[in-house]
Amino acid sequence: MDTFAFIIHPIDPKRDVSRKFPFLGKVLSTKQINFFSTFFPPIYLSEIQGIASLTTGKQISGWLIACPLTAARMLELPEKIVYHKVIQTGRLAERLGAKILGLGAFTSVIGDGGISIASSLDIPVTTGDAYTISVAVQAVLDAANILGINAKQATAAVVGASGAIGQVCSELLASEVAELYLIGKSIEKLEHLKKRIANQTKVDLAVSTDLSDVKKAQLVLTVSSAAHSIIQPEHLRPGSVVCDVARPRDISAIVAETRKDVLVIDGGVVDIPGEVKFNFDFGFPPGKAYACMAETIALTLEGRFEDYTVGKEIARQRVVEITQMASKHGFKLSGFRSFEKPVTNAQITEVRKYAYHV
Repeated sequence: MDTFAFIIHPIDPKRDVSRKFPFLGKVLSTKQINFFSTFFPPIYLSEIQGIASLTTGKQISGWLIACPLTAARMLELPEKIVYHKVIQTGRLAERLGAKILGLGAFTSVIGDGGISIASSLDIPVTTGDAYTISVAVQAVLDAANILGINAKQATAAVVGASGAIGQVCSELLASEVAELYLIGKSIEKLEHLKKRIANQTKVDLAVSTDLSDVKKAQLVLTVSSAAHSIIQPEHLRPGSVVCDVARPRDISAIVAETRKDVLVIDGGVVDIPGEVKFNFDFGFPPGKAYACMAETIALTLEGRFEDYTVGKEIARQRVVEITQMASKHGFKLSGFRSFEKPVTNAQITEVRKYAYHV
């Protein structure tokens, strides 16, 4: 049976540590968890069972393993130390017998986007970013349709547009909307991206380093690699759709509490084919996972054991290919979730009252 492994790590330190070590999650402070995470070894979490292609019937299995470093710690420590810890976790995957390794959350974006990690391991590596892009763009367009927003006449914004994921998200979204704001930290990189998109499709383009420009958009896709939430309630337009792909989240939890006129959806939630059992609670209902994990699983079902999505440049063709591959095996966009909870019809109805029909 072909096999895979997928690395996760603590995003919300107390919550995530409690899922494996309830006592430690209860007695240790966030600051203590951040500190001690440096000295913890890689952690075996569970065996994943029951995945089966809906087309070929092929069955596979895998493992969830954890790099103990928290997101905050990954940003604080020297890159060498972070690499070493992720590679240690990859070695655990090799010992388990995995034929490919998926990098989750910050393990996929730290440093050179998986290239150094891949070169240090004997098994291939993927970040899952290609399928993440595909699912995120589809999710924001589907949500717009449900709210009655005509995407072809709408204004959209990509936050973190100059990053590896943000660039391709921007290219794909540009062909679906009337106006697109490219928002990020570097004007130079944003201008370069703007020129590239302008050569591909006819869309009104604007670049900005000011988050307040997010309020001009009805459709927002946010993919920054910030260590904390950057988008606050005042940044969002009434009736807008916001797809948050970033982990840690770009959207402040205060938005969910105070802005009932905005639909915030988690980016990249996918139904996995078969009767999958993850055998570990990582915050999702049965059978669902993020697209980054789904990419690793789809490659395993296809028997494509190669470094697939690594580095800071993601080819658009990779996005098309993995989308076709995932569709073939029965992966599909899951129902909308917001801050790890299902989006209700009542929430959609409430936001629809405010949605701007243009």
